[in-house]
Amino acid sequence: MDTESALALLRQSYAAAVAAADPLNIVPAHLPKPPKGRTLVVGAGKAGASMARAVEQRWPAQAPLEGLMITRYAHGYSGDQALKRITVVEAGHPVPDESGETAAREIMRRVQALGSDDLLLALVSGGGSALLSLPVEGISMADLKATTRELLRCGAPIQDMNTVRKHLSLIQGGKLAAMCKAPILSLVISDVTGDEPTHIGSGPTVPDPTTYRDALDILLNYGCEMPPSVRAHLEAGVRGAIAETPKPGSPVFARAETRVIATAYKSLEAAAEVFRAAGITPLILGDTITGEAREVGKSQVEAVREIVRRGQPVPPRIALISGGECTVTVRNPQGRGGRCSEYLLAAALELAGADGAYGLAADTDGIDGSEQNAGAIFAPDSLARGAALGLDAGRMLEANDAWGFFDAIGGLVTTGPTRTNVNDYRALLLAEG
Repeated sequence: MDTESALALLRQSYAAAVAAADPLNIVPAHLPKPPKGRTLVVGAGKAGASMARAVEQRWPAQAPLEGLMITRYAHGYSGDQALKRITVVEAGHPVPDESGETAAREIMRRVQALGSDDLLLALVSGGGSALLSLPVEGISMADLKATTRELLRCGAPIQDMNTVRKHLSLIQGGKLAAMCKAPILSLVISDVTGDEPTHIGSGPTVPDPTTYRDALDILLNYGCEMPPSVRAHLEAGVRGAIAETPKPGSPVFARAETRVIATAYKSLEAAAEVFRAAGITPLILGDTITGEAREVGKSQVEAVREIVRRGQPVPPRIALISGGECTVTVRNPQGRGGRCSEYLLAAALELAGADGAYGLAADTDGIDGSEQNAGAIFAPDSLARGAALGLDAGRMLEANDAWGFFDAIGGLVTTGPTRTNVNDYRALLLAEG
């Protein structure tokens, strides 16, 4: 397979993975019948705007419908595409901001006004934890931002980050359900390993099995610098001076139903079909792969080498595909590049220009970290092209500047916001001959 065909196949597989999680395709089948009263649509996430659009397009015109969704900046609709019945507000991610706080407070007010004949339709997707940020009394948005930045800096996995967030929030960790008198249907697009709704958007309408002790221990174990207000609040919770989040079995969830309607594994299966149709044997390594991005890149290359060495039980033309959410420990605050580009540069260095070895890693939301690219792609000659430009790929990886390397060689994958999110997509393709 020539280079042009191999790279096109990788891009096609990524497109298939994203399409499999498109809310416009998957939400309609899960919509309920309108209630006797009114329907309030609320939620947050990178897929928030497209999930809301899917509801608007299929909801009966005569049935009362209103709502407020929060999504990331540049992930909404504008102009002629703006929604008519559901308001979409854009806010900060991964660090929360005042726009999200104001919208979350309005969501809380509207939910508290619902009655037993009404319906709360909660639309939750990846990114909702930062977007639906409404800190408890005594903790300022500045303190919540500082805590979030500390957790990001130390590379805490999303489950740990969300355990902390739920115990600093007025609305997450099942608290939204606790304040609602109406039946609740939550439609969830998963971006976390294991697909547990409590970790998606920090679970505003589902039980929270974690505790104040868990949250405090996470911050202490990572050595995070806590604002005094955050430490005081968590310590008060540990002492029992503040009520815990609603737990599994709580009666507040008696009228709540939750459906996970899209997952990373379904997207991996869609990508696998693309490779299979091209005569490439796909091997799905799993959708729960986590860890330091560069170390995951190295370990997956080791798996490639083992397959090549043994030649069994699969032929040499294979694609190793995986999902999950890796982390990046920031060693250089000035570096540029998210977890996908860092994973891929580490993998490229391990492969060291091997003939027929290609790779792509990109976030299904279209944004890799804080940059504007979805991820990156490499070919057997990528390192050589970088060296010809005077780039030291190894040093750039150590400096957290994978973005700089792929940008210089034209290896960035840029899609713009996809308005969905089922986590990272990674593919290593061996297509020699």
